[in-house]
Amino acid sequence: MWSRTRSLNVGTKHIIAHLSPCPIPDTAPTWQDARMTDVLARFRAAALRREEAGLRRRLHPRTADHDGLLDLASNDYLGLSRDPRLIEGAVRAARHWGTGSTGSRLVTGTTELHAELDRRLAAFTGAAAGLTFSSGYLANLGAVAGLAGPGVLVVSDQVNHASIVDACRLSRSRVVIVPHRDAAAVEQALAEREEEHALVVTDAVFSVDGDLAPLGDLHRAARAHGALLVVDEAHSLGVVGPGGRGAAHAAGLTGEPDVVLTLTLSKSLAAQGGAVLGAPEVIDTLVDTGRSFIFDTGLNPAAVGAALAALDVVEADPDLPARARSNAAALSNLAAGLGLETAVPAAAVVPVFLGEPHLALQARETCRDHGVRVGCFRPPSVPKGRACLRLTAHAGLNETDIATLRGALRRVAASTARSLRT
Repeated sequence: MWSRTRSLNVGTKHIIAHLSPCPIPDTAPTWQDARMTDVLARFRAAALRREEAGLRRRLHPRTADHDGLLDLASNDYLGLSRDPRLIEGAVRAARHWGTGSTGSRLVTGTTELHAELDRRLAAFTGAAAGLTFSSGYLANLGAVAGLAGPGVLVVSDQVNHASIVDACRLSRSRVVIVPHRDAAAVEQALAEREEEHALVVTDAVFSVDGDLAPLGDLHRAARAHGALLVVDEAHSLGVVGPGGRGAAHAAGLTGEPDVVLTLTLSKSLAAQGGAVLGAPEVIDTLVDTGRSFIFDTGLNPAAVGAALAALDVVEADPDLPARARSNAAALSNLAAGLGLETAVPAAAVVPVFLGEPHLALQARETCRDHGVRVGCFRPPSVPKGRACLRLTAHAGLNETDIATLRGALRRVAASTARSLRT
């Protein structure tokens, strides 16, 4: 009987395996076993620390009917994710083009449908040209990293979305983080720079507080100092401005050669994917150099078909965005009336600030127990001490929905007050 033994060359740390005619048990731990145990122990210890701090994150699979809960957690701002017109658009595209795009957009991943979506998104927002990516996250990576680089200063709002933060890190640029919504700080950073070129990047509507960037002031600062302004319209497209054409359109900025828009198709348009919109020179640059565009598989045809159908719906019913905003104001007024800290929403996002992660988790479960699904945001998604519930208004909310939320938030207010007293 043959058995395996090992010898260790300490100088080179190479393991030599060979066969021995002796049946020697091979059960002694090796240095590789110890290393593997240490690596896993590190992750277990980190998970335990997050658990104790109320920062563990878990997946909560939902059923087709949201478990019968009122959904105030999703980003389906216009209530289109189950609209038969979008479903038919997705099915029709899948039947014609198949389930996948089959490759990157520079190889086989651009169909006639993709080219149509590029054009439609640009036309809807007032931009000169468009380029669809497979997610909004990748659109931000592509835009910021592709348009910045060595010799380009990037100025970024301190509460910009994580995709913008990561894009700044990947850009190889010097990055200046400015206080939230502080156009004067942006202008100062641009005026004091040594780099020849600069890029200012901001969310249009910020994803947790739900407030609006001062786009007019930011554009004036950028133009005065020869910088590009990049605006992420993820939470404003379909909700802000006439017909939901976005915050930049409402500010009169789309079509300006020094303004670049990024957006997602997964919120108001209830599909999947993202896009960058801007001058033809910008789009050409990203086709040539945008790594998250060049090296990623193109958006699947079903998502493209759904997004195109969503644009048809929004253009046919331009009052949908106003209904979403009106419902967001109603949610904010309700929370404030119960003594909860909130904010005046610029779009569909309504925060309810509770402070500590454990309080936010408790409040989320209280809402669930009373028939409402809400978002729960904790560090690092929000600053320490600003854990919150995030309510997202939908265009189709009615008085019964508002009454259900009132009952849930009344109990949240009462339980939070008790926790703070103790």
